[in-house]
Amino acid sequence: MTQIHPMAVVAPGAELGAGVTIGPFCCVGENVRLGDGVSLVSHVVVEGHTTIGAGTRVFPFAALGLPPQHLRYKGERVTLDIGSNNQIREHVTMHPGTPLGTGATRVGDNGLFMVGTHVAHDCAIGNHVILANNATLGGHVHVDDHAYLGGLCAIHQFVRIGHHAMIGGMSGVESDVIPYGSVMGDRGRLSGLNVVGLKRHGFSREDVHRLRSAYRLLFAQEGTMAERLVDVAELFEDHPPVMDIVNFIREDSTRSICQPRANGG
Repeated sequence: MTQIHPMAVVAPGAELGAGVTIGPFCCVGENVRLGDGVSLVSHVVVEGHTTIGAGTRVFPFAALGLPPQHLRYKGERVTLDIGSNNQIREHVTMHPGTPLGTGATRVGDNGLFMVGTHVAHDCAIGNHVILANNATLGGHVHVDDHAYLGGLCAIHQFVRIGHHAMIGGMSGVESDVIPYGSVMGDRGRLSGLNVVGLKRHGFSREDVHRLRSAYRLLFAQEGTMAERLVDVAELFEDHPPVMDIVNFIREDSTRSICQPRANGG
């Protein structure tokens, strides 16, 4: 049974699924669609052409679907699509896309967006992603499944974060982060692989060993990245996790690949 608090404001055109709960002082716009079982705890604003998937819970003072922070946005129809079973905590902001980008911001399923996190225009977020407190994504950022972004980190626009990657707290990331990579530091640099995350998600000891071997070869000092990439692809062509990294690097991108420090530190 849908429950709307008498102190909430829900526009006539909003579409509400079964079992939606809208708490006091929430505002829901006329082009909003809330899936079955969505819960807006209180003081939540959902505007624009925004869809929120089933089972997602949104906590006080979150603002979803308000116009993107882009000087060239002139009110065009753009969208924000949030998946199912997400936890969106207090003061989170998520903006729709822009006509200069994809026109859509997309957030997957089963994510946790902690207090004060920001998802900017035209971002694409995968499933089971965690953004810790005050993590910030610039426009057009892609974050793949099971990535973890630490508190107060900032991701430059157009950067890609590969699946199972880990970004340390307070890191500023300006380059693409390979799948399974771990980034640390105020101007983020690769510090190795996200071994803890790999173990938690059931990767075998053999998988971790081969990923480590490929990582050492890929970021060795000898030769060029292109040459080392060919070597890694040939040596590990039968190992899907390593080939995930190879294919990620081969994809088109406007950003460079995040590298370890030159001295290996």
